[in-house]
Amino acid sequence: MSELIPVLSALVADAEAGRPAALCVVVGTQGSTPQAPGAAMLVRADFGTLGTLGGGCIEAEVRRRAFQLLQQDQADLLHFNLDHDYGWDDGLICGGHMSVAVLPVSERMALEPFREALALARGRQPASVPLTVKHEGRQLAYRLHLEVPPTLLIAGAGHVGQAVAVQAARLNFHVVVVDDRAEYACRARFPDGVTLVVEDIGRALRAYPLDGGCYVVIVTRGHRHDFQALDAVIRRPAGYLGLIGSRRKSQAMLRDLAAAGVPAEALARVHTPIGLPIGAVTVAEIAVSIAAELVQVRRQSRPTLVDGPVETADATDSAC
Repeated sequence: MSELIPVLSALVADAEAGRPAALCVVVGTQGSTPQAPGAAMLVRADFGTLGTLGGGCIEAEVRRRAFQLLQQDQADLLHFNLDHDYGWDDGLICGGHMSVAVLPVSERMALEPFREALALARGRQPASVPLTVKHEGRQLAYRLHLEVPPTLLIAGAGHVGQAVAVQAARLNFHVVVVDDRAEYACRARFPDGVTLVVEDIGRALRAYPLDGGCYVVIVTRGHRHDFQALDAVIRRPAGYLGLIGSRRKSQAMLRDLAAAGVPAEALARVHTPIGLPIGAVTVAEIAVSIAAELVQVRRQSRPTLVDGPVETADATDSAC
């Protein structure tokens, strides 16, 4: 689930209930900053917040100024230099620059773009909302995109598969767990939101629509099932392929696949032994090492979550 969904859901709920709030979105950064463009926080009428812009003094200052704008029913673009001006009491001296758009939200504003974006995002489809602020006599339009979480396909619902699913769900992956044992791939063992598939592992993986946005973690209960799972996916596109097991076992498996005609470039894509080399021993530690490697691969490129600004001709106050 996109991290923006709870913030935008609360925005719509507050507006529908007649509770004013201010949506604060990082729309531009330069240098080192605590959050990237697309980070969002809702400042509510009771001075409470939902979401984060990175914490510390910068978040407190945005909240203070957003609350003032909320009382005035005004939108604005705030600029912050993250130096001694805002970092003296918590060490937040990043040296960068951050621009934050603040938009008052009320029942009078057009909420339909937010409702439509939420419906698309909950269905794991690309979605965006318009943001417009008036700043220094100019009306600036931005577009805020909701990140579509990548799919993590876990082959194996045993102890490691369960622990990886828990970690990955917290890291905003769409988690699908495949196992042929119903007593393992059961609702009681996995968080809400994790999709469970009880079927022959190889057959289920072959039928799954893999693409470059999918990550595959193979942690089945044995060598035979691991081989079947890897054979089912290695010739197909995926953003990540990870295989658990010793280096000796993994190399033997890759040699067998090479003998079966799998190209060397496909074999080289397999992360094995799986996970970052942190000396993991316990199941929980192994899950952390795997989750860390997933994040490392995922964040090698960052999506563009904010487009703009585009200056529009109409200079009237507007929120969208």
